[in-house]
Amino acid sequence: MRGQRTERLVRLAAKFMLTPSKLVSLTDLAGKFNVSKTVISDDVEVINSAMTAEGFGQMQVDRGRSGGARFIPLCTGEYRTKMLQGIAETLADKDRYLPGGLIYYSDLIFNPEIALSLGYAMSSLFAGSRPDVIMTSEVKGIPIAMFAAYAMGVPLAVCRFRNRPSDGSAVGVHYPTANGDVKTMYIGTRQLRRGCRVLVVDDFMRGGSTAAGMLLMAKQFDAEVVGMGIFIASEEPENKAVPAYRSLLTLSHRDGKATLFVTPEKN
Repeated sequence: MRGQRTERLVRLAAKFMLTPSKLVSLTDLAGKFNVSKTVISDDVEVINSAMTAEGFGQMQVDRGRSGGARFIPLCTGEYRTKMLQGIAETLADKDRYLPGGLIYYSDLIFNPEIALSLGYAMSSLFAGSRPDVIMTSEVKGIPIAMFAAYAMGVPLAVCRFRNRPSDGSAVGVHYPTANGDVKTMYIGTRQLRRGCRVLVVDDFMRGGSTAAGMLLMAKQFDAEVVGMGIFIASEEPENKAVPAYRSLLTLSHRDGKATLFVTPEKN
């Protein structure tokens, strides 16, 4: 009996973690494992205790008529800070700093293991925002945004800087950059629906012109922007082209030295 339950717990945990934020019927699970719904509910409590102890998620139970449970990736402050401090230390290598106040991090965000952790951390910043879609811009915004969308159980919409025939019909918006140029970004009309709730996620922000372009794009669809999350935000300039955002890391340039630190969490 103990061996049977151990196997069932492992299979249940795997099922929930492979479909984060998706409601799974407890009745269906009880039928699949040939046990009562009460037994499955007890198993979910065990899984919830383990995930909570690890600090990267929790189980949410719907006790309605049909009954169901879902795994919600939700990083605790301790888990988030420890993970981001490790990334900040890796990026502290002076060989990573590039001309113009930029920093090389492509090798990290295109590492699936790291991108997954960053996506979970990003989704945790906006827990409760209930977006219908995550929006990002090509190319380096895609990995973190994809895993944030995976964590929140919603699709990803990508703004591109040139229109591709394979995207079908598209909407284009023009937006100004910090140096006075005007750029254009496009998004396929099938990627967003009118009046949807959008969470904007991107990899880097300095002045915020690209992020502002995505806000303009959302406006074209009468979409409600429920938040904006950035992997690394530069401390300068202080006044950005967007009204509000939250970042995982902050890049500071003081006394001629570049420093990365974990952005304090907002209450």
